[in-house]
Amino acid sequence: MVLIITKAYGQQNGSQISFKSTKFDFGAIKEDDGITSCVFEFTSTGESPLIIQRIITTCNCISMEWPKQPLAHGENGKIVIKYDPKNRPGPFDKTITVYTNASTPVLVLQVKGVVKEHSKSFEEVYNRLVGNTIRLRNTHFSLGRMLIDGEKTDTLDFVNISSEPIKIGYDLNGLTHIIVKIVPEQVKPNEKGLIIVTFNAKKRNDWGFVIDRFYLTLNDKPISNGIMNVSASIEENFNSLTNEQLINAPKIDFKENEYNFGQVEEGQLVEKEFEFTNTGRSDLVIRKIKASCGCTTVEPSDKVIKPGQTSSFKATVRTTGFSGQHIAKSISIITNDPVNPNTMVKIVGTVNPKNK
Repeated sequence: MVLIITKAYGQQNGSQISFKSTKFDFGAIKEDDGITSCVFEFTSTGESPLIIQRIITTCNCISMEWPKQPLAHGENGKIVIKYDPKNRPGPFDKTITVYTNASTPVLVLQVKGVVKEHSKSFEEVYNRLVGNTIRLRNTHFSLGRMLIDGEKTDTLDFVNISSEPIKIGYDLNGLTHIIVKIVPEQVKPNEKGLIIVTFNAKKRNDWGFVIDRFYLTLNDKPISNGIMNVSASIEENFNSLTNEQLINAPKIDFKENEYNFGQVEEGQLVEKEFEFTNTGRSDLVIRKIKASCGCTTVEPSDKVIKPGQTSSFKATVRTTGFSGQHIAKSISIITNDPVNPNTMVKIVGTVNPKNK
């Protein structure tokens, strides 16, 4: 299903983008019908070419397609939003943030609807068995994008499949930024209970993707495979920035976003110095540099980069254990750049077996 919708934004000077609508309601869709889509059509209405720099969303249930080339004055474009309803019954309301070079650089699109669930067996719905006592729909609280000063609450339900009343508790293991509540305190056989989790991003005091674990207890004792995961992607709050502040914001620009080291022998250390410049108009702050598994980084000595200043950080990849593999290691750089708050660079190449 493809639907076309549009709304107007912007003035006629510089780069501008014009939509007729920024919202779309899918209505009721069936989980079994698979991925459905809508199209937001827009026009480049400014004097300068329009560039869509990136588009991000709050959920991996959504994928996006958009033109990567600059669009001259009067040219039309399409942003295709695809929603996957699989295993997502019930209402949904998702935002898609569009970053451009227009004078209003950040726009938000919204899609919503209701997913009708297909008939499932009890075991399919509550497919996580914990301690041979309770069944849950999931053991992961996925909170998605969160602002650093925000708080989110999520709920998972469970069913007591035993023949006795039970008391489900929890062990937070020192996680002071998470509050857990179990309702009711005692759950009778074949009845449901709720696990309610509240996550405070400010107390977590971190950036980017984070994951925490706490443990369920049964009648005040540890319960086998009772691990519960809580994940979030913590971002800076740019919502209150004015147009003038966005224009004068910092901007991170890398000399190169990908380094191909070619072919090396297993055990050889791969090193790369990634150079970047603050091409914006105010101080660039390096919040965090996070590398994927098998890669380490040394953060720049100065985490505040003045406008026009160039800095760098070193990344090191250990190749032991990757014999005969093509590897791709990513490094996430989180900054106060409102257009690119989470920039990614990569190190790729092939690891050959060690010569004997």
